Amino acid sequence: MQVLRSIDALSTLPGPLALAAGVFDGVHLGHQEVIEAAQEHATQHHGTAVVVTFDPHPAHVLRPGSAPKLLCGPRHQQQVLSQIGLPYLLTCPFTAETARTPAREFIQQLVHASQPLGCISVGYTWNFGHKREGDIHLLMELGRQHDFAVYGVPPLKVDGTVVSSTLIREAVSKGDFATAARFLGREYSVFGTVVEGRQLGRQLGFPTANVAVENEQLPPLGVYAVQARIHDTWLPAVANLGRRPTVAENADPSLEVHLLDWSGDLYRHELEVRFTRLLRPEMKFNGLDELRAQIARDIEAAK
Repeated sequence: MQVLRSIDALSTLPGPLALAAGVFDGVHLGHQEVIEAAQEHATQHHGTAVVVTFDPHPAHVLRPGSAPKLLCGPRHQQQVLSQIGLPYLLTCPFTAETARTPAREFIQQLVHASQPLGCISVGYTWNFGHKREGDIHLLMELGRQHDFAVYGVPPLKVDGTVVSSTLIREAVSKGDFATAARFLGREYSVFGTVVEGRQLGRQLGFPTANVAVENEQLPPLGVYAVQARIHDTWLPAVANLGRRPTVAENADPSLEVHLLDWSGDLYRHELEVRFTRLLRPEMKFNGLDELRAQIARDIEAAK
Protein backbone atom coordinates (compact mmCIF):
# COMPACT_ATOMS: atom_id res chain seq x y z
CA MET A 1 0.00 0.00 0.00
CA GLN A 2 1.27 3.47 -0.91
CA VAL A 3 0.91 6.22 1.70
CA LEU A 4 0.30 9.78 0.48
CA ARG A 5 1.10 12.72 2.76
CA SER A 6 -0.72 15.62 1.09
CA ILE A 7 -4.03 16.20 -0.66
CA ASP A 8 -2.16 17.45 -3.73
CA ALA A 9 -0.63 13.97 -4.11
CA LEU A 10 -4.06 12.69 -5.18
CA SER A 11 -3.37 14.26 -8.57
CA THR A 12 -0.83 11.50 -9.27
CA LEU A 13 -3.45 8.73 -9.08
CA PRO A 14 -5.60 7.52 -11.99
CA GLY A 15 -9.20 8.64 -11.63
CA PRO A 16 -11.97 8.56 -10.99
CA LEU A 17 -11.02 8.49 -7.31
CA ALA A 18 -13.28 6.84 -4.76
CA LEU A 19 -12.44 8.32 -1.36
CA ALA A 20 -13.38 6.76 1.98
CA ALA A 21 -12.97 9.55 4.54
CA GLY A 22 -12.84 9.33 8.33
CA VAL A 23 -10.59 8.84 11.33
CA PHE A 24 -10.90 5.03 11.24
CA ASP A 25 -9.29 4.36 14.63
CA GLY A 26 -9.23 0.58 14.91
CA VAL A 27 -10.51 0.00 11.35
CA HIS A 28 -13.44 -1.89 12.86
CA LEU A 29 -16.34 -3.51 11.00
CA GLY A 30 -18.25 -0.22 10.72
CA HIS A 31 -15.21 1.50 9.22
CA GLN A 32 -14.78 -1.39 6.82
CA GLU A 33 -18.33 -0.83 5.52
CA VAL A 34 -17.40 2.77 4.64
CA ILE A 35 -14.21 1.61 2.94
CA GLU A 36 -15.96 -1.18 1.02
CA ALA A 37 -18.43 1.36 -0.44
CA ALA A 38 -15.50 3.27 -1.93
CA GLN A 39 -13.85 0.06 -3.14
CA GLU A 40 -17.04 -1.03 -4.89
CA HIS A 41 -17.40 2.34 -6.60
CA ALA A 42 -13.78 2.18 -7.78
CA THR A 43 -14.32 -1.31 -9.19
CA GLN A 44 -17.54 -0.38 -10.99
CA HIS A 45 -16.07 2.77 -12.53
CA HIS A 46 -12.54 1.45 -13.17
CA GLY A 47 -11.11 3.98 -10.75
CA THR A 48 -8.89 4.05 -7.69
CA ALA A 49 -9.95 3.61 -4.06
CA VAL A 50 -8.22 5.77 -1.46
CA VAL A 51 -8.72 5.94 2.30
CA VAL A 52 -8.46 9.50 3.60
CA THR A 53 -7.62 9.91 7.27
CA PHE A 54 -5.77 12.21 9.66
CA ASP A 55 -2.64 12.12 11.82
CA PRO A 56 -2.66 12.77 14.67
CA HIS A 57 -6.23 11.89 15.66
CA PRO A 58 -8.11 15.24 15.54
CA ALA A 59 -9.14 14.89 19.18
CA HIS A 60 -5.48 14.98 20.21
CA VAL A 61 -5.28 18.49 18.75
CA LEU A 62 -8.76 19.77 19.62
CA ARG A 63 -9.06 18.38 23.15
CA PRO A 64 -5.74 16.83 24.17
CA GLY A 65 -6.75 16.47 27.80
CA SER A 66 -9.69 14.22 27.00
CA ALA A 67 -8.70 12.60 23.70
CA PRO A 68 -9.56 8.88 23.40
CA LYS A 69 -6.79 6.33 23.66
CA LEU A 70 -5.91 5.05 20.20
CA LEU A 71 -6.74 1.49 19.22
CA CYS A 72 -4.31 1.76 16.29
CA GLY A 73 -1.26 3.95 15.83
CA PRO A 74 -0.43 5.16 12.30
CA ARG A 75 1.75 2.20 11.26
CA HIS A 76 -0.69 -0.32 12.73
CA GLN A 77 -3.56 1.34 10.87
CA GLN A 78 -1.57 1.19 7.63
CA GLN A 79 -0.92 -2.49 8.16
CA VAL A 80 -4.59 -3.32 8.75
CA LEU A 81 -5.70 -1.31 5.71
CA SER A 82 -3.10 -3.02 3.57
CA GLN A 83 -4.35 -6.42 4.72
CA ILE A 84 -7.90 -5.63 3.59
CA GLY A 85 -6.66 -4.73 0.12
CA LEU A 86 -6.36 -0.94 0.05
CA PRO A 87 -3.88 0.29 -2.57
CA TYR A 88 -3.61 3.87 -1.31
CA LEU A 89 -3.89 5.77 1.98
CA LEU A 90 -3.91 9.55 2.21
CA THR A 91 -2.85 10.65 5.70
CA CYS A 92 -3.62 14.34 6.12
CA PRO A 93 -1.53 16.10 8.78
CA PHE A 94 -3.94 17.49 11.38
CA THR A 95 -2.89 20.73 13.06
CA ALA A 96 -4.60 23.69 14.70
CA GLU A 97 -4.61 25.31 11.27
CA THR A 98 -6.27 22.23 9.77
CA ALA A 99 -8.96 22.45 12.44
CA ARG A 100 -9.80 25.98 11.26
CA THR A 101 -10.34 24.86 7.65
CA PRO A 102 -14.00 25.31 6.62
CA ALA A 103 -15.74 22.10 5.62
CA ARG A 104 -16.49 23.38 2.11
CA GLU A 105 -12.85 24.29 1.56
CA PHE A 106 -11.64 20.85 2.66
CA ILE A 107 -13.93 19.10 0.17
CA GLN A 108 -13.01 21.55 -2.59
CA GLN A 109 -9.34 20.70 -2.01
CA LEU A 110 -10.17 17.03 -2.57
CA VAL A 111 -12.18 17.87 -5.69
CA HIS A 112 -9.44 20.00 -7.23
CA ALA A 113 -6.70 17.45 -6.54
CA SER A 114 -8.60 14.45 -7.91
CA GLN A 115 -8.51 13.63 -11.63
CA PRO A 116 -11.53 13.45 -11.30
CA LEU A 117 -13.32 12.79 -7.99
CA GLY A 118 -15.82 9.95 -8.44
CA CYS A 119 -17.24 9.56 -4.94
CA ILE A 120 -16.79 10.22 -1.25
CA SER A 121 -17.88 7.55 1.23
CA VAL A 122 -18.33 8.45 4.91
CA GLY A 123 -20.12 7.26 7.99
CA TYR A 124 -23.61 8.77 7.90
CA THR A 125 -23.10 10.66 11.17
CA TRP A 126 -19.52 11.80 10.46
CA ASN A 127 -18.74 15.51 10.94
CA PHE A 128 -15.73 17.40 9.59
CA GLY A 129 -14.32 20.86 9.03
CA HIS A 130 -14.18 23.94 11.27
CA LYS A 131 -16.40 23.45 14.34
CA ARG A 132 -17.59 20.15 12.81
CA GLU A 133 -19.83 22.12 10.44
CA GLY A 134 -19.58 19.54 7.65
CA ASP A 135 -22.03 16.63 7.55
CA ILE A 136 -23.67 14.26 5.08
CA HIS A 137 -26.11 16.95 3.91
CA LEU A 138 -23.31 19.38 3.01
CA LEU A 139 -21.48 16.56 1.24
CA MET A 140 -24.55 15.78 -0.85
CA GLU A 141 -24.90 19.45 -1.77
CA LEU A 142 -21.25 19.62 -2.81
CA GLY A 143 -21.60 16.33 -4.67
CA ARG A 144 -24.36 17.78 -6.82
CA GLN A 145 -22.29 20.93 -7.37
CA HIS A 146 -19.06 19.15 -8.34
CA ASP A 147 -20.56 15.99 -9.86
CA PHE A 148 -19.34 13.30 -7.45
CA ALA A 149 -21.36 10.59 -5.73
CA VAL A 150 -21.81 10.52 -1.96
CA TYR A 151 -22.30 7.39 0.13
CA GLY A 152 -23.48 7.95 3.69
CA VAL A 153 -23.02 4.54 5.31
CA PRO A 154 -25.37 3.97 8.27
CA PRO A 155 -24.01 2.69 11.59
CA LEU A 156 -23.34 -1.04 11.55
CA LYS A 157 -24.95 -3.24 14.20
CA VAL A 158 -23.57 -6.55 15.43
CA ASP A 159 -25.92 -8.60 17.62
CA GLY A 160 -28.12 -5.51 17.96
CA THR A 161 -25.27 -3.24 19.13
CA VAL A 162 -23.86 -0.37 17.08
CA VAL A 163 -20.17 -0.99 16.41
CA SER A 164 -17.98 1.85 17.68
CA SER A 165 -14.37 2.49 18.64
CA THR A 166 -15.60 3.57 22.09
CA LEU A 167 -17.16 0.17 22.80
CA ILE A 168 -14.03 -1.60 21.58
CA ARG A 169 -11.85 0.53 23.86
CA GLU A 170 -14.09 -0.37 26.79
CA ALA A 171 -13.86 -4.07 25.95
CA VAL A 172 -10.06 -3.95 25.65
CA SER A 173 -9.72 -2.03 28.93
CA LYS A 174 -11.57 -4.90 30.64
CA GLY A 175 -9.61 -7.62 28.85
CA ASP A 176 -12.76 -8.71 26.99
CA PHE A 177 -11.00 -9.80 23.81
CA ALA A 178 -14.01 -11.75 22.48
CA THR A 179 -16.17 -8.61 22.33
CA ALA A 180 -13.32 -6.56 20.86
CA ALA A 181 -12.78 -9.17 18.13
CA ARG A 182 -16.50 -9.35 17.36
CA PHE A 183 -16.59 -5.60 16.64
CA LEU A 184 -13.14 -5.33 15.02
CA GLY A 185 -13.71 -8.22 12.64
CA ARG A 186 -10.32 -9.60 13.64
CA GLU A 187 -8.52 -10.46 16.86
CA TYR A 188 -7.39 -7.49 18.96
CA SER A 189 -3.67 -6.87 18.68
CA VAL A 190 -1.00 -4.29 19.43
CA PHE A 191 1.86 -3.22 17.19
CA GLY A 192 5.29 -1.74 17.75
CA THR A 193 9.03 -1.91 17.28
CA VAL A 194 11.34 -4.17 19.29
CA VAL A 195 13.71 -1.94 21.26
CA GLU A 196 16.72 -2.64 23.43
CA GLY A 197 15.85 -3.45 27.03
CA ARG A 198 17.71 -4.38 30.21
CA GLN A 199 18.11 -7.98 28.97
CA LEU A 200 16.94 -9.26 32.35
CA GLY A 201 14.85 -11.94 30.64
CA ARG A 202 17.95 -13.30 28.95
CA GLN A 203 19.76 -13.37 32.29
CA LEU A 204 16.85 -15.33 33.76
CA GLY A 205 16.96 -17.81 30.88
CA PHE A 206 13.86 -16.47 29.12
CA PRO A 207 14.87 -13.88 26.48
CA THR A 208 12.17 -11.36 25.68
CA ALA A 209 11.43 -8.85 22.95
CA ASN A 210 10.69 -5.44 24.44
CA VAL A 211 8.01 -3.88 22.25
CA ALA A 212 7.57 -0.11 22.06
CA VAL A 213 3.82 -0.27 21.48
CA GLU A 214 2.02 2.29 19.30
CA ASN A 215 -1.42 1.49 20.67
CA GLU A 216 -2.61 3.70 23.52
CA GLN A 217 -5.59 1.57 24.58
CA LEU A 218 -4.17 -1.50 26.30
CA PRO A 219 -5.72 -4.35 28.30
CA PRO A 220 -5.24 -4.70 32.08
CA LEU A 221 -1.71 -5.28 33.32
CA GLY A 222 -0.80 -8.92 33.65
CA VAL A 223 0.78 -11.98 32.04
CA TYR A 224 -0.90 -13.25 28.88
CA ALA A 225 -0.81 -16.10 26.44
CA VAL A 226 -0.35 -14.33 23.11
CA GLN A 227 0.62 -14.84 19.49
CA ALA A 228 3.32 -12.77 17.81
CA ARG A 229 3.66 -12.25 14.08
CA ILE A 230 7.19 -12.74 12.73
CA HIS A 231 7.64 -12.39 8.96
CA ASP A 232 3.92 -13.07 8.32
CA THR A 233 3.95 -16.15 10.58
CA TRP A 234 2.07 -16.23 13.88
CA LEU A 235 4.02 -17.89 16.69
CA PRO A 236 2.87 -18.79 20.20
CA ALA A 237 4.31 -16.66 22.99
CA VAL A 238 3.85 -15.45 26.55
CA ALA A 239 3.85 -11.73 27.33
CA ASN A 240 4.13 -9.55 30.38
CA LEU A 241 2.31 -6.23 30.16
CA GLY A 242 3.28 -4.39 33.30
CA ARG A 243 5.57 -2.27 35.42
CA ARG A 244 7.98 -5.06 36.47
CA PRO A 245 7.56 -4.41 40.22
CA THR A 246 10.11 -7.09 41.21
CA VAL A 247 12.98 -5.31 39.45
CA ALA A 248 11.81 -1.69 39.00
CA GLU A 249 10.15 1.06 41.01
CA ASN A 250 7.32 3.13 39.49
CA ALA A 251 8.25 2.10 35.95
CA ASP A 252 5.97 2.92 33.02
CA PRO A 253 4.03 -0.07 31.66
CA SER A 254 5.93 -2.04 29.05
CA LEU A 255 5.29 -5.12 26.90
CA GLU A 256 7.82 -7.95 27.00
CA VAL A 257 7.23 -10.97 24.77
CA HIS A 258 8.89 -14.38 25.07
CA LEU A 259 8.46 -16.52 21.96
CA LEU A 260 7.98 -20.21 22.74
CA ASP A 261 10.49 -22.59 21.18
CA TRP A 262 12.01 -19.87 18.96
CA SER A 263 15.34 -18.09 18.89
CA GLY A 264 16.68 -15.20 16.87
CA ASP A 265 17.36 -11.47 16.87
CA LEU A 266 14.23 -9.29 16.73
CA TYR A 267 15.89 -5.97 17.62
CA ARG A 268 14.39 -3.14 15.53
CA HIS A 269 11.87 -5.51 13.93
CA GLU A 270 8.19 -4.57 13.90
CA LEU A 271 6.10 -6.95 15.96
CA GLU A 272 2.34 -7.44 16.07
CA VAL A 273 1.07 -9.17 19.20
CA ARG A 274 -2.46 -10.46 19.65
CA PHE A 275 -3.77 -11.37 23.07
CA THR A 276 -5.37 -14.76 23.65
CA ARG A 277 -5.93 -15.16 27.39
CA LEU A 278 -4.95 -13.63 30.71
CA LEU A 279 -2.82 -16.10 32.67
CA ARG A 280 -2.47 -14.08 35.87
CA PRO A 281 -2.32 -10.50 37.17
CA GLU A 282 1.06 -8.83 37.53
CA MET A 283 2.76 -9.74 40.84
CA LYS A 284 5.78 -8.69 42.87
CA PHE A 285 8.12 -11.52 43.87
CA ASN A 286 10.69 -11.90 46.62
CA GLY A 287 13.74 -11.96 44.38
CA LEU A 288 14.82 -13.21 40.98
CA ASP A 289 14.74 -16.92 41.82
CA GLU A 290 11.05 -16.72 42.69
CA LEU A 291 10.41 -14.68 39.54
CA ARG A 292 12.31 -17.22 37.41
CA ALA A 293 10.23 -20.09 38.77
CA GLN A 294 6.97 -18.25 38.09
CA ILE A 295 8.00 -17.40 34.52
CA ALA A 296 8.61 -21.09 33.90
CA ARG A 297 5.08 -21.84 35.17
CA ASP A 298 3.67 -19.06 32.98
CA ILE A 299 5.31 -20.56 29.91
CA GLU A 300 3.80 -23.97 30.64
CA ALA A 301 0.40 -22.38 31.16
CA ALA A 302 0.72 -20.50 27.86
CA LYS A 303 1.63 -23.71 26.02
